[in-house]
This record gives sequence, structure tokens and C-alpha cells, in this order.
Amino acid sequence: MTLESCPRAAARAREAAAEFLADLRPAAHREAADTVALVVSELVTNSVRHAGGATCSLRLAVCGDAVMVSVADGNSAPPVGRNPDVDGEGGGFGWPMVRRLALATSVCVTPQGKTVHALLPCRVQCP
Repeated sequence: MTLESCPRAAARAREAAAEFLADLRPAAHREAADTVALVVSELVTNSVRHAGGATCSLRLAVCGDAVMVSVADGNSAPPVGRNPDVDGEGGGFGWPMVRRLALATSVCVTPQGKTVHALLPCRVQCP
């Protein structure tokens, strides 16, 4: 889905992720669904705040017992980890959090921009 880069973008992306996960069979576990929503929100928020474009896009795909979250925008600068600002509003928590929660992350940079991918577990795997 294409999202306008505005404050409401993250909420729209979370709603889309919830609808996507609701249709999965077998269903995603609640904790996993909450994690997917958190990562979707963080990646879209980062795109809106830092990419400087009019839009960004969200793509969700099932990969076995996981969900691939992909957020693309027109800025080719990859996310940069930095020290979190614990005393103010400077942020710095999001990208490290995404990397901790994900099974894997990657960033594909092109002359047209970038896509940030996060692979997240959505079901408990059977032994």
C-alpha cells in the first residue's frame, strides 16, 4: 500500500497490518501480531520523519512461519543506528529495537530510494 507521508501514516499502516494478520491461517499469535504492528509503525514513522518524500509504501508477505515487513521510500540513505536520547525527544530507539525483534533485517538501496525489510516471527513453530 502507498501511504502519504503524514502523521497518520503509521496508524494506517498498523491497521493494514492488523487486517493482513487477521486473514492468516493458522492465525498469528497475539504477541507476534503486536510485534509486527510495532515494527510496521516504527519503519513507517522513520520513513515519514527522515525520508523527506511525499509517500512511502508498505508491503507485507508471508514467509513460512514469519512475516516480511517492507517499507520503501525515495531516500537512498539507509537507517543509521545512533545512541538513544534518554533525556529528550531525539529518538534513537527505533532501528535498534527493530533489529532486536526481527529474525533478520536488510536494506536494499537503489538510485530511486531504499526498501527496509524486517522478517518477523508470526507463529510458534512446532518441534
